[in-house]
Amino acid sequence: MRVLITGGSGFVGQRLCLHLKQAGHRLQVVSRDPGSARDKLPGGADIRRSVLDFVDSPPEAIINLAGEPIAAKRWSDEQKNRLIDSRVNVTRDLVMLCEQLQQANGQAPRVMISGSAMGYYGDQGQAEVTEQTPPHDEFAHRLCKRWEDTASEAADFGTRVVLLRTGLVLDQGGGSLEKMLPPFKLGLGGRFGDGRQYMPWVHREDLVRSILFLLERDELEGPFNGSAPHPVTNAEFTRVLAKQLHRPAVLPVPAIALETAFGEMARLLLTGADMRPARLLEAGFEFRYPTLESALSAIVGQRGRLL
Repeated sequence: MRVLITGGSGFVGQRLCLHLKQAGHRLQVVSRDPGSARDKLPGGADIRRSVLDFVDSPPEAIINLAGEPIAAKRWSDEQKNRLIDSRVNVTRDLVMLCEQLQQANGQAPRVMISGSAMGYYGDQGQAEVTEQTPPHDEFAHRLCKRWEDTASEAADFGTRVVLLRTGLVLDQGGGSLEKMLPPFKLGLGGRFGDGRQYMPWVHREDLVRSILFLLERDELEGPFNGSAPHPVTNAEFTRVLAKQLHRPAVLPVPAIALETAFGEMARLLLTGADMRPARLLEAGFEFRYPTLESALSAIVGQRGRLL
């Protein structure tokens, strides 16, 4: 089927497009720079600059991964607005596309899987978190809620809406590990603050497989936690990564140093949620990398080879 992807040239999007192509789907990708995107994506992808450019070639499914990285800069008021706009505006265009296709053809896309994040829950301390857990009100939650609320409007036009709240995405060549590895490889890694904050994570292959799983299961809708079934604390993540790299990790970063360097954004590093993929597991999804040890062993390698 024709699948429209936003964020298709990103870290998750590139791998997703490859899997979709291998499964026989036709790729429709939104990119502000089609030339650059074409170099990163499988051959034959239909790449256009705007969501609404696809009105004349109606997608049967939508996967929405667009959004500026939340940890790219300090959270000034301007940056907060940019983070919101980069998610909400594209998602609003997708809803508008659903409306136009429903009015023109009597048929909107069958499904929209729209990205969200673990930040939806805010700081949850040590409590176990499922899709039913009430959120803690803070900026990350408000950002994700606006993103999800906008995506949910597509249901008004008969589109099944899935909201995928992802953890830290781990794999070679990008994502969270790309920023973590340099100090760890030098033996300069360490926990953040007291290290007790949880870090939900997921191997990129499992995240892509979960998207494909949700794409095909017509009875599944609403929020799903896109993270591995065994989240770990920051201290445990630090220990396992250092062990895989055969390096020490004895230099903790004090909370005050992170707060001074990053301001409010330091909350992403110093707080977290023990987020569990309850609904994915209930639906029968099986993780290839359920534990951090299995994921990092596959990514980094038994001898600590570099990514």
